Amino acid sequence: MALNPNCHLIAIIGGKGGVGKSVFAANLAAAFAIELRQPVLLIDCDSKSVGDQNIITGLKPLKTLRELASSTQSLNATPIQQIVTQHSSGFSFVGAVRGPEEILSVPSDNLSKLVEYFSRSFKTIIVDLGNDIGPMQTTILQEATAISIISSPEILVVQQTQRLMNELLSQTYPKEMFQLVLNKYSNAGLQPQVISQHLGLIPLAIIPSDEGTAMQSIAQSKPFVTTNPKSAMSAPYFEIVRKLSGGILQKLKAIQKPKPAAAVTEPSPTPGNPNSYDARTLTKLRIHSELIRTIDLKKILAEANDSESKEKELRVKTQRDIGTIVDKEAPDLSREERQKIVKEVLEEALGLGPLEDMLADPAVSEIMVNGANKIFVEKNGKVTLSGIKFTSNDHLRRIIERIVTPLGRQINTATPYVDARLKDGSRVNAIIEPLALDGPALTIRKFKKGGISPERYIEFGSATKNMIEFLKISVEYGYNVVISGGTGSGKTSLLNMISQFIPSHERIITVEDAAELQMMQEHVVRLETRPASMEGSNAVSIRDLIKNALRMRPDRIVVGETRDGAALDMLQAMNTGHDGSMTTTHANSPRECIARLETLVMMSGLDLPVRAIREQIAGAVDLIVQIVRMSDGSRKIVSITEVVGMQGDVITLAEVFRYKETGFDKNRKILGQFQATGTVPSFAQEIKDKGGHIPMEIFSNETPKATSTTFATTSVNPKGTPPSVKKVG
Repeated sequence: MALNPNCHLIAIIGGKGGVGKSVFAANLAAAFAIELRQPVLLIDCDSKSVGDQNIITGLKPLKTLRELASSTQSLNATPIQQIVTQHSSGFSFVGAVRGPEEILSVPSDNLSKLVEYFSRSFKTIIVDLGNDIGPMQTTILQEATAISIISSPEILVVQQTQRLMNELLSQTYPKEMFQLVLNKYSNAGLQPQVISQHLGLIPLAIIPSDEGTAMQSIAQSKPFVTTNPKSAMSAPYFEIVRKLSGGILQKLKAIQKPKPAAAVTEPSPTPGNPNSYDARTLTKLRIHSELIRTIDLKKILAEANDSESKEKELRVKTQRDIGTIVDKEAPDLSREERQKIVKEVLEEALGLGPLEDMLADPAVSEIMVNGANKIFVEKNGKVTLSGIKFTSNDHLRRIIERIVTPLGRQINTATPYVDARLKDGSRVNAIIEPLALDGPALTIRKFKKGGISPERYIEFGSATKNMIEFLKISVEYGYNVVISGGTGSGKTSLLNMISQFIPSHERIITVEDAAELQMMQEHVVRLETRPASMEGSNAVSIRDLIKNALRMRPDRIVVGETRDGAALDMLQAMNTGHDGSMTTTHANSPRECIARLETLVMMSGLDLPVRAIREQIAGAVDLIVQIVRMSDGSRKIVSITEVVGMQGDVITLAEVFRYKETGFDKNRKILGQFQATGTVPSFAQEIKDKGGHIPMEIFSNETPKATSTTFATTSVNPKGTPPSVKKVG
């Protein structure tokens, strides 16, 4: 049954007990009656109520919800005056129970009929829902015009409020319905702007803390807006009434809301509304809503993170529960359609929804989501529109929150963008409204399990055997490497690949924003940055971690990406005995890489002369490996360049290997060849002095006689003894 269109229902709910939601509901009802002089009804529908509103209002209910639900008498035959209790301020009241000895339990159908009956007589209905979302509360929420969420300025309460909001969003309630009210505010608690940024909601009103007035009001069983309407506590209530009645409620009335499970059998699209759902989507929403009602989904998700075996066990159980709900809610589905629905609901409940199949597809290397209706994928270097969609932007937002929350990161209006990673190491970047104008944007760069071996690099045509052999020798003997390239060029994959050549006995410290590197060695410490907390403090940056890594006795430091003033710390680490350190940076050529490093060092905040910066770079960096994503989607190492030193004020570079394009084939694939320039790096003599050997034939363009392309990892050697280098060719 639907409410009378002239009636507005305001649901009052709190994320945690003790926030004052029942006192708020009673005073709001009184304020509505006083301010608007219209019929207002207050209903106590808190499943844990022991007659709280009876005490707060000082009213003895003529009829309670519990009694009305079990009554066999027709509502239409009973005058409204014999059901509701009138308060002196003008509002009417229906209590939940008469006292602690009774338990409120009303079947959804009966409650829906009661609310519809009351909507004929009252312009505004205010319902106290308590802190839980059970079947009764869901029935009310499905008919609500607005949802007033009561919070207080305590960090635990704010966290519980976030949990409540996430639960409401997971049941597809539009965020526009949420009206945040900050209760019991004092300067000692969190500031309103901090709470607003964390929850992504601007408070509708801030009610100051006044324990004396509140306690006196309850002791007298009289709402304080009636006894002291001009007090600091009362004023916000009248402000709320004016705001809501001034157009907010009328606007919210038109918002599409989740429908009762029994009523959602056919789609009800609105012409011109892009968010109108088809019958299949509505069926999925109904099944998902029922799943949330019947099992503790949040507990399951928390337990699933404990271990892989428990995750599989809980997944099987949840799949079984979904199957039972599908059989009940949609018994006429074909076997094939039933399997699809069960799979999709399971992925939306425990996984990443529409993204799961794309993440499982080994051919997909990148996923780009531009709002709910456009998901692009990269396959074999080509980007195409997938045709898969999210139900709504709220659905997409929940998936993003599911990714970032377990990592201790947050995404909200204060921090509307975030870097994160999936369990398999795939890199994730997300940005939300208001910065993303067309809805949340999500980019996932998939992590290839096992990485890319040197042999595969050669097989893909990304480099030659001589180039890989040269990189292997350079890494083994501790020369510092910077990998340079554009976005999506494969810098991190290349860094992972060449890190395999680090001798296994060395201690490696990795530093990253979002952990992606996978070192093959045993002696590895992985460090990851931490974003600021809700209060804006306790952030840990790349610079902080590099400085700390220097105190951890590293042999080598590997930084996932250098993008700010951390470049100075990285260069200093390379210059202070941590030979063989590596990092990546964004640049389109080796010369641009040098300029980029100069610029990044200037961002450190130290006013260093340009020459001093260049001397740091020339002394620290030995090799620049330039990788490029070509126009046909392939990735190639287009240059390996040695940083020779300084000549005057200019850093001298010497290219050792390069890739020269010669054209395209009939399929528009790039044609070209890798070339050795004939330049022998200046450190070749150093390697010989250490007792090693670097074969000179790798610096020529002749085809080597050897056909083997196996690059074994370096064996353990005593500290200070150079690893043996097998001659190629």
